[in-house]
Order: sequence, then C-alpha cells, then structure tokens
Amino acid sequence: MVVPPSGPVSLRSIADLADLLPPRSLVVLNDTRVIPARLIAQKETGGKVEILLLRRTETRREGERDVEIWRALGKASKALRFGIELRVSPTLNARILARAEDDGLLEVALYTNGKTTIEDALSACGRMPLPPYIKRDAVPEDVERYQTVYAKTPGAVAAPTAGLHLSHALLGRLVALRGCEVTTVTLHVGLGTFAPVTAPDLDDHKMHAEWFEVSQTAAK
Repeated sequence: MVVPPSGPVSLRSIADLADLLPPRSLVVLNDTRVIPARLIAQKETGGKVEILLLRRTETRREGERDVEIWRALGKASKALRFGIELRVSPTLNARILARAEDDGLLEVALYTNGKTTIEDALSACGRMPLPPYIKRDAVPEDVERYQTVYAKTPGAVAAPTAGLHLSHALLGRLVALRGCEVTTVTLHVGLGTFAPVTAPDLDDHKMHAEWFEVSQTAAK
C-alpha cells in the first residue's frame, strides 16, 4: 500500500519498491536470524514434552558443564512438574526449573553430554518454529527457507515476515538505480509477535519485551 503525501492511495507489488522510494533513501533492515527453537523432549517415563525456547537469559557453569537458562513455553499431556529431567536428543538434555515471577514463562535449563556445544546440539535436534498458519511440520530446508536473505544474527523465534519479500536482486536495484544506502539493526522477534490479545481493554494488554541492538554504524 502506497500512501503519498497527497493524492490517491494505491496498491503496488513489492517488486516496485525501487521505483517508489525517493533517491538516496536509507533502507534499514532487521538482520535477526530465526533459531531452531522448537524442541521435542521425553520424560523419563516416556511422555512427550514440547518446548518452545523464547530467549536465553543466562549461561552458567555447573560442575564440569555449561548450562544455559532460557525462558520458554512448554506443553505436555500432563501438567509439567518443576525439577524433571528431559531428554531432547542423545547429546542434549533439559530441566524444567520454575515459572518466572516477572512474565510467567517457564525457566528451562539446557545442557549437553559434554561432547558438543549447546549451540551445535540445538542446531542438530531443534526444529524451526513455523507459524501456526503453515499447516505442516518443519523440514530441514526450513532452516534456510524461513529466513530473510540478509539474516545474520541468531536469536529470533519467528521471522520478521515483511522482510521475506525482499530478494538480493531487489536490494541491488535499490542501491544501483536509486542510490539507496542499506544498513542493518537487530531485533529478535519474540513471543509478542504471536501471543494473542486476551485483555478486553487494549490498555491492559501486557506487551513482551524484545532484545534489540543498533550499532554505532547504523546510528550514524
């Protein structure tokens, strides 16, 4: 939708963007990268638990191993008990610690068997958190397909979907034909992007915080 300072509103294709932006505009892109945040784990009893990692809050040392603490959502056939150990893969384990007081999310500890890093273990066994309107399970190709072409900084649990329309060719046209400058900021898309509004009054809806960074280069 193109809304000019004056004149009629028009509907155009994203392919027309290079013809619409004023010459020498600054184009700011969000370079966040979606992580494989959906984990399917098993209790010692064999019951299945689904965990959606939202954001890492801490990395600490426990004995001989590194442990990452994450805020997360969890789902199981029976109520989750705090303190239970979960097996995510042969190399990755999880433990449900508590429910955070500030936002009510689960606090989950992740740790490996020591033969790999937590990041590598997540890459191997985690699944891409596809949005619910995609009516299929995630496949390995989604690790790259559910990203913008300029995704670089891991941390999002959902893609900044407006950016999925941009291609390298279109960005090249913006630079070559319109003299645009391109810079990036990072904003990790989190729970707030898909959490439903349940409060009758919008003023009572609690927004979830999201991590962001604007570099000195981008600011200038």
